[in-house]
Amino acid sequence: MQLGRLRVPNPILVASGTFGYGREMESFAPLSQLGGIIPKTVTLEPRKGNHPWRTVETAAGMLNSIGLDNDGLEAFIDHHLPYLTSVGAPVIVSIAGRTAEEFVTMAARLAEAEGVGAIELNISCPNVSGGVDLGTDPIACEQVVAGTRKACPIPIIAKLTPNVTDIRTIAKAAEAGGADAISAINTCLGMVVDWRGRRPMLGNVLGGLSGPAIKPIALRAVYQIANTVSTPVIGIGGIATIDDVMEFLVTGASAVQIGTANFYNPEATGTILSGLPDAIAESGKQSVAEVIGTLNVKTS
Repeated sequence: MQLGRLRVPNPILVASGTFGYGREMESFAPLSQLGGIIPKTVTLEPRKGNHPWRTVETAAGMLNSIGLDNDGLEAFIDHHLPYLTSVGAPVIVSIAGRTAEEFVTMAARLAEAEGVGAIELNISCPNVSGGVDLGTDPIACEQVVAGTRKACPIPIIAKLTPNVTDIRTIAKAAEAGGADAISAINTCLGMVVDWRGRRPMLGNVLGGLSGPAIKPIALRAVYQIANTVSTPVIGIGGIATIDDVMEFLVTGASAVQIGTANFYNPEATGTILSGLPDAIAESGKQSVAEVIGTLNVKTS
């Protein structure tokens, strides 16, 4: 199946920040069978990340404020990319820059590396300074997408934030910039408080909420985007079962990313992949493509 210029073997991908660099999950997930692997986000220079605590469990998910802890782009290319490209699934590299220029620089460098199937622009991380602003302003969004598209021949995916007034406006900007696909959504900005200690639980005070709690928000965003642009949409947010996958597909997603579920059920992707053929058959369709966007919506 096609996501713009990116061809994937199936619609089941794994989300950045929840799957390590792939190697950590090889004992639990069928790596070679995945539609795509998106390792944790890479920045141009190494980052230490935010002060602890960095994660807090919530009633229906988790709040994280990792702060894009990583060893930088060159370390990723030297030490992680060779393994990722050896497992057999498309590799989609998630990148984050402090400025549009950093995104362009990283995209151009990744174009020189072997085995990169696509680049996902993390313009929507809610727990770092900078970067997220590029995903909340349509002009900035279009500029960074267009800049990276011009800098390299690799397919470009724009990952959007739900922390905006109207995500459709940002989706239009990503499409105008030439995005091959749009990922929706990143985490929702949130907070957890210890009232007895009168302090925030996260070291960075605010963090990104993920997991089942945000699935209705993600479905809403996918529905709105899919009915606004023609660019393929990759649904993200609270997906843990084959039923969740099918909900996103009928709502308009062309593919999905499994995220927080990898933490509490690392075998989730294998179970979902196994259940996909039967779910397609149960829907009365012959293929994933026939299921996409078949939601019956009555407006009166």
